[in-house]
Amino acid sequence: MSALIDLRAEASAGAPLLTDLPELTAQERQAAIETWRGRMVNEHISARVFGSLLGQAMQAGVCASRLEELAAFASEELRHARQCASAVCALGGEAVAPLPPLPKVPEHADAADPMEALLRNVISVCCMSETVAVALIRAETLEIGPPTLRKVLDSILADEVGHARWGWTLLREVAQPDPQLCQRLDRYLPVAFEHLVIHELAHLPAHDGWGQSTAQIGVCSGEAARALFFDTVGQVIAPGLDDCGLAGTVAWAQVVMV
Repeated sequence: MSALIDLRAEASAGAPLLTDLPELTAQERQAAIETWRGRMVNEHISARVFGSLLGQAMQAGVCASRLEELAAFASEELRHARQCASAVCALGGEAVAPLPPLPKVPEHADAADPMEALLRNVISVCCMSETVAVALIRAETLEIGPPTLRKVLDSILADEVGHARWGWTLLREVAQPDPQLCQRLDRYLPVAFEHLVIHELAHLPAHDGWGQSTAQIGVCSGEAARALFFDTVGQVIAPGLDDCGLAGTVAWAQVVMV
């Protein structure tokens, strides 16, 4: 029997009062509940990723202040899950869901040293996934209506910006002055980009949303989100890797052309 993520108690205690919802059909409300429940699950399990990165960062000799920041990220992801659970509860749903399989965070035993192993994961998690999250959540805040739900998204967005910035800063400071390290990381970039595409498209719905009413409560258009995802990778992430001394644009072009 699979484990459950059960945040019903926390959700009931912190559920916002949603008095300013647009008029919703039963189907639209259920779509909103499922969307926020999915966010709850994703945020909850993201905490263990940062927990794993903390151990790798310690082994790589990252400074104490950066370690403290990284340790806080796991707590922030757990708080995001509680916030999303509260939205589920406020919409009339139950903040409980099966715990999906949790693939092990890669240890990259083939890396030349612990810092290279860490930076591979930092690129994948912070520079790629968290940067995409910033773009997608920011787009959602522009459409969401109820101030209580916008407050939830604004809080999550602020933290995701911090997670992404932490990774970009570490990559720039460590990799940019080391051309040999950059060359080794370049070999990993196509793998990271391919994983990013598979992961993100699996979580972005293929439909065009449910209309303006549901967009106001956080149910995005999958088509628009997918377009924004590819724009973010091509216009922000790949050039950002270039600026850090890596061949991000070249690696992304290789993946897109396949």
